[in-house]
Amino acid sequence: MKIHEYQAKDLFGRYGIPVPKGVVARTVAEALSAAEALGGRPVIVKAQTYAGGRGKAGGIRVAHTMEEVVAAASALINSNLVTAQTGPEGQPVDCLLVEEAVRAAGELYVGITIDRSKKRPALIVSGSGGVEIERLAAESPEKVIVEHIDPAFGLRLFQASAVFFGLDLPGGLVGSLASLALALYRLFTACDCSIVEINPLAVTEDGAIKALDAKVAIDDNALFRQPELTALGSARPENSLEAQGRKAGLNYIKLKGNVGCMVNGAGLAMATMDLIKLAGAEPANFLDVGGGATSAMVKEGLRILLSDPDVKLLFVNIFGGILRCDTLAEGLAAGAKELAIDLPVIVRLEGTNKEQGQKILAASGIGFIPAAGLKEAVECIQAEMVKGRLT
Repeated sequence: MKIHEYQAKDLFGRYGIPVPKGVVARTVAEALSAAEALGGRPVIVKAQTYAGGRGKAGGIRVAHTMEEVVAAASALINSNLVTAQTGPEGQPVDCLLVEEAVRAAGELYVGITIDRSKKRPALIVSGSGGVEIERLAAESPEKVIVEHIDPAFGLRLFQASAVFFGLDLPGGLVGSLASLALALYRLFTACDCSIVEINPLAVTEDGAIKALDAKVAIDDNALFRQPELTALGSARPENSLEAQGRKAGLNYIKLKGNVGCMVNGAGLAMATMDLIKLAGAEPANFLDVGGGATSAMVKEGLRILLSDPDVKLLFVNIFGGILRCDTLAEGLAAGAKELAIDLPVIVRLEGTNKEQGQKILAASGIGFIPAAGLKEAVECIQAEMVKGRLT
């Protein structure tokens, strides 16, 4: 789960990580009041979205006068910001962070994430802040220092100090940066983060450090023990299908195709999406109802799938185990009747209580399209394409 920059900086402040003074604004008037409260000029007006690349897309603006604050806020509030990370659909801007400007003598990158190949966290540091770390690592890997962290001991002071000494920084500055890295790691572990990132971390002429930007993402699988942080994610649009799926206990990810998928198990979901592409179509989503789904959860999953206007065909691919085929069929039939479904629904059932599930679907009167196997399912999708369903 991603949170906004202003929320991440609030977390930074709790862990002693220095950030510029800033005020959240949701209207032009609030942005003007925020700039007045900050006093000095210039101020930075920053669109709050969940995607990076805001600066290049015009989502971060410097305002030297109050007139420029009004102009920046007017342009950004309620706009749809398109960045390299959002895709052409962009993301809505419903709030701003108005922040004091910081004069930086130098900029660093500092982040902590999980290195899955090493199965442990990694502290990542670079003397080239303000640029995309992925591009920097690919083009100039010698400029990126990676220090792996043993989770049994955590990040230790000597490790962090050695990393920053590797950037040929003054000793006094190294001490401040090492302390910052330790605080960042405490936040990373305490908040069950998948990544924490400061890019850029400013070093001022007098040797002070401040996090000019902040990125924090929390592991969705740990949200059950982070109720306070879960509430921060409520800033997402209320009609978000992914948010609805998460609330229902379903693993749902929106994609750009037009074939809605319902499966049980992440591996089967990936294989199902491959099958759809093999048929010449595109998956509209990843929806894993999980092994412990109930009929009610299946019905809710169906409702979410049908809420996506891009979906022109449904493909239900279930391997019955803990989730029995008859349980799936009951939820599917009930949901189809309640929602007055009028799309083709291809259903492939295999495993526990397969025959009972097939009987329930056949008796529902809905007109589900049964597929005896994966090959037949692909042929059914292709048949619907011929009919013009998936144009």
